[in-house]
Amino acid sequence: MAGLDLEHELPPADGDENASDTASSGAAAGEAGAGAELQKLKAERDSLLDRLARAQAEFENARRRATKEQQDFRDYAAADAIRSLLPVIDSFERALQVKSDPGDFRSGVELIYKQLQDALAKIGVRAIPAKGEPFDPHVHEAIEMVETSDAADHEVLEELQRGYKLKDRLLRPAMVKVAKNP
Repeated sequence: MAGLDLEHELPPADGDENASDTASSGAAAGEAGAGAELQKLKAERDSLLDRLARAQAEFENARRRATKEQQDFRDYAAADAIRSLLPVIDSFERALQVKSDPGDFRSGVELIYKQLQDALAKIGVRAIPAKGEPFDPHVHEAIEMVETSDAADHEVLEELQRGYKLKDRLLRPAMVKVAKNP
């Protein structure tokens, strides 16, 4: 029996009808089972494809919402900074409406300048120290090198335009004249 080839077995003889009915009903049951299994797999595939499509749509909607929120944040982030500068504009308008002597006008402008500095400091803007400091190419922009022995080599002699930082980010470098020893 160990040497039988079951794959290539001959069909049963004509006289044995019970065996053929049993074999054909078994094959039909196998086909029906395979068909049911195929339908089940197709239904599962369709369900997974539907879930995938929904997940992709949900992801795309979330991405669009995040992009819109970022744009809204950028559009309105400056609102707080601008709100803190509005009193300075109000002070300038009041100062320009008043007719007074030059000394009073100057002191009024100095007060407004101080108010503006305070508003900028409140939002994190600070001036970069320059005059008398060693030249730093990260925060200073050298406009001119002046030969002198009165100051140390590469020391900032004069600040032509003040530089500013917003927290730790450079907004504008200070434009300076730098000493160069002969």
